[in-house]
Amino acid sequence: MLTDGRIVAVKKSKIEDESKLEHFINEVVILSQINHRNIVKLHGCCLETEVPLLVYEFIPNGTLMQYIHEQNEYFPLTWDVRIRVATEIAGALYYLHSAASVPIYHRDIKSSNILLDEKYTAKVADFGTSRSISNDQTHLTTRVQGTFGYLDPEYFRSSQFTDKSDVYSFGVVLVELLTGQKPILPARLDDEARSLATLFSLAMEENRILDILDSQIKNEGGMEEMIAFANIAYRCLNPNGRKRPMMKQVVAELESIRNTNESPSAQQHYEEDGYEINEPWDSDVTSTTMSSTVYHSLTVDIEPLMTN
Repeated sequence: MLTDGRIVAVKKSKIEDESKLEHFINEVVILSQINHRNIVKLHGCCLETEVPLLVYEFIPNGTLMQYIHEQNEYFPLTWDVRIRVATEIAGALYYLHSAASVPIYHRDIKSSNILLDEKYTAKVADFGTSRSISNDQTHLTTRVQGTFGYLDPEYFRSSQFTDKSDVYSFGVVLVELLTGQKPILPARLDDEARSLATLFSLAMEENRILDILDSQIKNEGGMEEMIAFANIAYRCLNPNGRKRPMMKQVVAELESIRNTNESPSAQQHYEEDGYEINEPWDSDVTSTTMSSTVYHSLTVDIEPLMTN
């Protein structure tokens, strides 16, 4: 708690080597340039402690992963909520990829890095491995980073991370929302641990999507909407990155499903963030001037901070 009564979340770096301070500074720079309603806000940082601290807005309602994979009677993950959350995450990724003069790749999109605030609005978090990439460069890495089950297989093979690698990871989150399954399924007696993305893609190709839908939502939404949602996920998981959709296209298609399912003020929601949701995608976007520094990862954990 801060002196003005605000509750905040504090990330405390595990890195005590002063030579690693550059990693922390890079993360501060990239986060300080981000301003989007569906991205966790950085309030500030502290360099006067033994190890660096980052101070974020406090997001009280846990992670999306908890709501997908654990029963919650206080806030059931209905079909309406799943569409809304997917649209909010997609909007945040579109902002990162397209709304800044230097695109930002998150590089670790997964349901445990998506938080829900007091109104259960989705907030993308954890930019410890994010990178800012200038338009004229590709991002080659010497060490593949990411989370097994969400990792773009093309990135794994080539060590080249692109915006389409984030699209792939987002596709896995869509499949989680659709099926209620974890990205890596437990091994059976006659099988090894299996990838949810692979099993989902196979089900789509064999026209068996109804067999893998989460039982909680089967009777809630129109089947047409669920199939349209599944088709977006399937295209995001294309093994060929070039054939995956851009996030701006994903946002438009999810909004279309959401508008069919309910009567939200979704268009106003996205216009407030500084960009249009209607095609064609040629509207001007207010960009923030950013450093072209390559941002390094910062390993962190979370500890409470009390100030007098």
